[in-house]
Amino acid sequence: MHTPHESPSPWLIRHAPLIPKNGLVLDLACGSGRNTRWLAEQGWRVCSADIDEAAIAGLRDVLNVQAMVADIENNAWPFGEQTFDGIVVCRYLHRPLLPRLAESLASGGVLIYETFMRGQEQFGRPKNPDFLLRPDELREVYEKELTIVAFEQGIMQGSHLAMMQRLCAIRNAG
Repeated sequence: MHTPHESPSPWLIRHAPLIPKNGLVLDLACGSGRNTRWLAEQGWRVCSADIDEAAIAGLRDVLNVQAMVADIENNAWPFGEQTFDGIVVCRYLHRPLLPRLAESLASGGVLIYETFMRGQEQFGRPKNPDFLLRPDELREVYEKELTIVAFEQGIMQGSHLAMMQRLCAIRNAG
């Protein structure tokens, strides 16, 4: 059971039913695994990756989860040509990886992405523009390769107010 502080992303919960049943999902920069645990409980097989070995340690014994420590910013893409039925990214941005995410989706695969955008500075961290999306950035990055199912941006109410951008998109078959 999740404590409120460990609750999975509502954006993920809303759009996860689009991910093929029993599929393989990548939870990138998963932290301590709030989304990983929820996905695994729903029956998906989850590959979870994060740079923080201590954060990911608690996922090693979770059924349906393969947890790995990976420095995805400074090393080669650790998944090679592997494709995923779903890719989940929450509260993480490393722009050079954005095209790789689309390439790593299997046909019919779903990208569920949410992170901070410009304007977040007024609410707290992150404040560095390298970690803040520009307005419409996720839509512009993915609209040519993927079918965008849902897109939101602006002030979002969670446990705190935050300036967020959210996207759910699908790789078309064929």
